[in-house]
Amino acid sequence: MNMMNSFAVLIIWSKIILAVGLPKVQQPNSIPISSTASEIAVVKDFLAKIAPQAKKLGAETLERLFLGYPETKNYFAHFNTSHGSDDLLKQGGKIFNALGYAASHLDNPEGILSAIKKLHPYNLRDPDKFHMMSSTINHVMTSNFEEEFPARIQASWDNFMDEVYNVLLTKYR
Repeated sequence: MNMMNSFAVLIIWSKIILAVGLPKVQQPNSIPISSTASEIAVVKDFLAKIAPQAKKLGAETLERLFLGYPETKNYFAHFNTSHGSDDLLKQGGKIFNALGYAASHLDNPEGILSAIKKLHPYNLRDPDKFHMMSSTINHVMTSNFEEEFPARIQASWDNFMDEVYNVLLTKYR
């Protein structure tokens, strides 16, 4: 496994944070949004419920990512990757807050993620790494929100994560 590929997981989600502070880019939406209005509402409602726990959930996601895909930990040498560290809490919060921001701007996914998808073809050689993070996030959601994350919400969440994935992958096509 290439060291650059593993580091790319952090790069991808960190770059989402750059998009959070950027103004909405006015450009045509070339990525079709497959989620229905009700699915988008479900994702937004769920993200609003978990927002107060964004740092904790994000830190847990990173910890599980490192356990499930140990090669990804090599790229966080500058982080304290111990359980509950400030580094994991801060980065994890950024990931979940960026997802919340993306969910609120699904009317323009190309614009919201344009800065990220321009950088990642040079940093990420294996776009399947996006699925590592997505899968890990899903595990964290199901383990922490058993009752609040039933199949109906999981299906909407999966569609949302697929849309984020598809927008980021457009540079690879």
